[in-house]
Amino acid sequence: MKINEVPQDDVPDYSQGIKKGNYALDDQGKYVMVPSKGWVIDEQINKMAYDEYQDKVEETRKAVLAGQKSPLAYYMELRQMIPKFLGKTAGIATFRVKRHLRPEIFSKLNDSVLDKYAKALAITREDLKIVPQNSYER
Repeated sequence: MKINEVPQDDVPDYSQGIKKGNYALDDQGKYVMVPSKGWVIDEQINKMAYDEYQDKVEETRKAVLAGQKSPLAYYMELRQMIPKFLGKTAGIATFRVKRHLRPEIFSKLNDSVLDKYAKALAITREDLKIVPQNSYER
């Protein structure tokens, strides 16, 4: 894309007036950083991704409240973590993280394991044991 083709759509909801940079070709054919007010399509795609993320978090929250998953699953979804990544961060084997997603296994975990998860998820041990009863509004 050339400098004069960089989108300058007015998208106040997403960008809040903050310009972001895009690379574009100048007259000499070199890439330069060009400020952009935004692009409506970019805003819509980001909103769709955010809505999908919110839906997944809500679905997991409901599964935890129904006793189908452990609270660990909710906080992993909230932080967008997979068992392998959480395991590496917490210093716990991936297969153990997967087992701990089962509520009957999670409920028997000792405080030292819960503390590792809490630290990796940046929450308290007490918060790790519960999930919100109501979903939050978008």
